[in-house]
Amino acid sequence: MTNDVVDVPGAGPVHRIGFGAMQLAGPGVFGPPGDRDRAARVLRRAAELGIDHIDTSDFYGPWVVNELIAEVLRPYPQNLLLATKIGAYRDHRGGWPPLVHPDALRAQVHDNLRRLHLEALDLVYLRHSAEQPGIPWEDQVGALAELREAGLVRSIGLSNVDLAQFEQARAIAPISAVQNSYNVVDRAAADLLDRTAALGVPFVPFFPLGSAFQPNSRALGDQVVRGVAERLGVVPAQVSLAWLLHRAPNTLLIPGTSSIEHLESNCAADQVKLGEADVQELDDLVAEGTTAERPL
Repeated sequence: MTNDVVDVPGAGPVHRIGFGAMQLAGPGVFGPPGDRDRAARVLRRAAELGIDHIDTSDFYGPWVVNELIAEVLRPYPQNLLLATKIGAYRDHRGGWPPLVHPDALRAQVHDNLRRLHLEALDLVYLRHSAEQPGIPWEDQVGALAELREAGLVRSIGLSNVDLAQFEQARAIAPISAVQNSYNVVDRAAADLLDRTAALGVPFVPFFPLGSAFQPNSRALGDQVVRGVAERLGVVPAQVSLAWLLHRAPNTLLIPGTSSIEHLESNCAADQVKLGEADVQELDDLVAEGTTAERPL
């Protein structure tokens, strides 16, 4: 990886390519990994590659991924930023119901602290859900602001929000990062990305390579992405990640994988040099503010 970094206010600078740990859990991000040793090796290799930004959550598994991170990576490198998310739980069917009462949010922070064996969390994302159970957004953000004042949270992030929710949260507490779905074929959050870039707030695209959870967001299967990759002699994932790095200077990437080979390939994406024609072709693939609906 290059030395290109972005500062996360309150948490410090990190390289622009990190690691999303979600896929270290079992299928559907539910239950333990099929091969725990393999998952542990991926984490160790991430550390060896100099990755200093790992994205996790207590509801990955649930609990499995946080416990694995603590087991494998402690004592944590001094420069490692561990980001986690709160605002949901896993039901017995593997669903993701919201859990956003201020008392529940406080409990989730303490649960993450305990399982990660930390005294303070570097970055905590508050996950917004369209199925909010009638609890004002301001009260949810306010609970995190109180935890920040208490020293249990160093910086506050937001996940799955729109521009209005971002601005409402900023009026309550400093917001250090935003994590929304965004990739070369899913640009619904373009207005929020542009706003965070103007403010110098890091924007962390989740599903930067698309996801099986989002059928119209299969970035790796797009024929344009594949064509650019073939011309450059790289893989489609590297093209998609390189485009995100080019899209705005505040993007921080957290591609997830349970494969060391894919991890190493993703980390090399910042070495991919997209030409002007490549960028234009990828820019034209989907209009800003939309998600691809055409066959991929």
